[in-house]
Amino acid sequence: MLQPHVDPEHCQFKLRVGRSKIHRWGVYAKEIIPRGRKIVEYTGERINRQETKRRASASDLNYLFTLDKYWTLDGSVGGSGAEYINHCCDPNVAARVVRGHILYFAKRDIHTGEELTVDYHFAKEVEKVPCACGAGKCRGTINVER
Repeated sequence: MLQPHVDPEHCQFKLRVGRSKIHRWGVYAKEIIPRGRKIVEYTGERINRQETKRRASASDLNYLFTLDKYWTLDGSVGGSGAEYINHCCDPNVAARVVRGHILYFAKRDIHTGEELTVDYHFAKEVEKVPCACGAGKCRGTINVER
C-alpha cells in the first residue's frame, strides 16, 4: 500500500501526511500557516445521496464530506490529501463551502510540525462516534448535540 500524501496542486502551503496520535494518518504543516489563510481544498469524486448512503454503509472507514443536500465528495477517489485531516473538538482549521468547493482555512496561526484538525460536526441523529482528539474541550464524541 502506498503512503498517503497531499497533492501540492490543491495546497497553498507545504503539507505532509504522517502517522497521527488521533487516528491512523494525519496532515501536518511543513511551514507556518497564518490565521485566516486558505490551506487546502478537499477534493474527491462527486456522488449523489443514494451512492453516499451505499458507500457509508459499506465500510467503517470512509472519506465522505457532504457538499450540499444533493452531493457528497468521496476523498478516497481523487482526494487531495485533505481527507486525512483528523477531527478535533478544538480544531485549528475550519471547513467552508465556497461556490461548490470545500476549502479549509486556518482558524489561528498553525506552527510547523503541527497536525491540522477540523471539527467534523457529525449530526446527533447518526450513530455516536467516540472522539480521541485529546483536546481539553473534547466532547467525547465527534457528534454535535445541536
